Amino acid sequence: ARAEDKVYATVDGQPITQADVAALTSSLGPQLAQLPEEARLKAVVERLVDMRLIAQAAAKDGLDKSDTYKKRMEQVRTQLLVSEFVKSKVEAEVSDAMVKARYDKDAAAYEPPEEMHARHILVKTEDEAKAVLADLAKGGDFAKIAEEKSQDPGSAKNGGDLGFFAAGDMVPEFEKAAGALKPGEITKEPVKTQFGWHVIKLEEKRKQPIPSLDQVKDQVRQAVVGDLFTQKLADLKKAAKVEIDDAAIKAAAPKPEAPAAPAPVPAPAK
Repeated sequence: ARAEDKVYATVDGQPITQADVAALTSSLGPQLAQLPEEARLKAVVERLVDMRLIAQAAAKDGLDKSDTYKKRMEQVRTQLLVSEFVKSKVEAEVSDAMVKARYDKDAAAYEPPEEMHARHILVKTEDEAKAVLADLAKGGDFAKIAEEKSQDPGSAKNGGDLGFFAAGDMVPEFEKAAGALKPGEITKEPVKTQFGWHVIKLEEKRKQPIPSLDQVKDQVRQAVVGDLFTQKLADLKKAAKVEIDDAAIKAAAPKPEAPAAPAPVPAPAK
């Protein structure tokens, strides 16, 4: 037997298969995440057994014949058909060539933002920062001084190197000061932020690299799927007669409550 046909239990002769387990597991994922695999499987099988028993009891009492049940089943049928339409008529039609064409088009129109590569030396006081600037003016090595004096544990061991960062990645005061520098320049005055006092050296400015197709392939594919779905839905609307009663919708919508009257102002005491 195929793996997906594996039977884990039966309820009055009706099998509960691996496919049944997989379908329920996907909807219960967060609830089962902490369980070991065997316990998780057993919990799902037991839940399916309970569901089958309750469903059989409901059908025996004729609950599947009620108008409410039939309406809800039609809603479920509609949702499932929409899902199958998307899978077979939209997602299945999206080829790698379509994805690459969309990527090439977007990449050609994309203007990558600028990013900066900087180093800094962070100290607690302005006087300490001025002393660092004095050491640098005497020919001190920025990276070595950062290793010795910077209070930023993340970058000090790397000579104050912060790597590349884009707009919004740093606090505004730091970003403004770094952005005013040319590559190789060091701030002439200490820069104060919420973290302390900085001496900043700009290493490089560049445009952010455009992500490769492999890096963004899933996102691009979803964009193509979305466009194709919108196109197919528009074609369906053109071929059908759709009438929407805006007046009925407006009449059914709850009316906004009138603002409460202001409380009377008490007369001043005499």
